[in-house]
Amino acid sequence: MPKQKNSEPAGCLAVILKLIGIDLGRASVGKTLPYRLTDKFLSPAELSFYHVLMQTVREEYTVSCKVNLSDIFYVSRPNENLAYRNKIDRKHVDFLLCDTKNMQPLLGIELDDSSHAKKKRQDRDQFVDQVFAVAGLPILHIPAARGYNVSELAELIRVNVQDKKPVVATPRIPGTQHICPKCQIPMVQRIAAKGKQKGQSFWGCTNYPNCRETVWEEGTILG
Repeated sequence: MPKQKNSEPAGCLAVILKLIGIDLGRASVGKTLPYRLTDKFLSPAELSFYHVLMQTVREEYTVSCKVNLSDIFYVSRPNENLAYRNKIDRKHVDFLLCDTKNMQPLLGIELDDSSHAKKKRQDRDQFVDQVFAVAGLPILHIPAARGYNVSELAELIRVNVQDKKPVVATPRIPGTQHICPKCQIPMVQRIAAKGKQKGQSFWGCTNYPNCRETVWEEGTILG
């Protein structure tokens, strides 16, 4: 009777591990995955500030904690800037205020404790601040403290949310291709498949769905 072959050839690492008694093919059979729920999702300082922040914004904004930067921002020219995705992929902002109606990000908040005084952390903070700035999203740094003034915090949030920079459309020269006002890259022509404009032609950003900028044939820009 011919010997039955494995459906998948073993890799070099698998062969070496098998020689020392570790079989990757059987390692997960009957074994509980080694994941546990962390007890430090928020540090004591972050948890204290979170409660103050919730008291400050009430129902006006939605507060999200420890949001990855790659969930907030995207690279406008991904094929030309491959490394820039990696620069934000493992970084997060402590708190993110969003519009409760549509969850659109409005303000990032960093709680700065003593670790932010270190050179490496300062370099990281400077880069993150630049990411927020170039994307037009404000970021607020709050020094960690034992207590916070709710009124002062509310005013800081109000001023910074109002400072959020809107997307400004780039004037288009007649006869030229539409350029996305947000990404500054050429847009592509599409046909609306549903909605009130079903069947109508429009220009959409090639970064969709990360960018939803559209230009309809009559020239109206809809974000």
